[in-house]
Amino acid sequence: MDTQPEVNIYNLSFSGKGVDLFKIQIINAILSFLTLGIYYPWAKAAKLQYVYSQIIFEDHPLAFTGTGKEMFKGFIKAILFIFIGYGVFLLLVFLFKKPILAAFFIYLFLFAIIPIAIHGSFKYRMAKTVWRGIRFGYTGTKKELFLLFLKGIFFTIITFGVYGAWFTIELRKYVVGNIRIGNAEFRYKGDGSDFFVLNLKGYFLTLCTLGIYWFWWQKDIFDYYVNNLELYQNGRGVMFRSNATGGSYAGLMIGNFFIVILTLGLGYSWAVCRTLTYVGHNITAIGNYSFDELQQSQEDYSNATGADLADFLDLGFVI
Repeated sequence: MDTQPEVNIYNLSFSGKGVDLFKIQIINAILSFLTLGIYYPWAKAAKLQYVYSQIIFEDHPLAFTGTGKEMFKGFIKAILFIFIGYGVFLLLVFLFKKPILAAFFIYLFLFAIIPIAIHGSFKYRMAKTVWRGIRFGYTGTKKELFLLFLKGIFFTIITFGVYGAWFTIELRKYVVGNIRIGNAEFRYKGDGSDFFVLNLKGYFLTLCTLGIYWFWWQKDIFDYYVNNLELYQNGRGVMFRSNATGGSYAGLMIGNFFIVILTLGLGYSWAVCRTLTYVGHNITAIGNYSFDELQQSQEDYSNATGADLADFLDLGFVI
């Protein structure tokens, strides 16, 4: 008689406190001001180390092992990279008097730098993320991601934005599909057609309800991102499921808005912790995988240039 594999529910939570993150942010702000911004990479590392340490999965916290020194080197390289691109733009405008060519160049520069930033950021951040002593990793390549990005931008432009839904899902499939934790791999199985319909519905219902449905629309996007995420190894794994509701999501967003506005921005740390607590509380992981079987198989990587480029370009919505 066949027996069904045992199904387990795995615990995910965030235990960080707004007051603790606020203390870190205040110290970071003071030291960044006193050093004319030079302390920024160490500030970023301190914040990430705290946030990661408060993400608990199966009673074990994540750890961010990146250092300010590594991120400072990447910071300098990122600044030089952007400075060179901006310098070429200025030369074309003011020295060679070719504004059209300059505009064309800056668009090409941005199109080229974004996939580089995404690749480098995932490469660095994943290599510096550890759980139970097992390192995460990212196995994608710059060439593959660049070609995918080029294709996505091209079809999005010629379809007047319609292909954007497929582009978003293909990008997420590639990036997530190349994330590993030890010898286990993540998968993302979303579909561009479903995502397009979801956003089309959300857009029109938001218009019809004078913006009220926006919270439910964003909750549906959250659901779609979470519900299509899986972790697998040797045919067994873990599926992630969202428990979020439109009402609770609206409460989170409205609460965060007033916390930040009424405190003139000082409440940002509390808003961040409220959001991460909400995410942890509303994601359920279920499956039949034994995490004791995880084995170290990912290499370390210390080039933080891509991560710093992503920060400069404000690519947090991707990362």
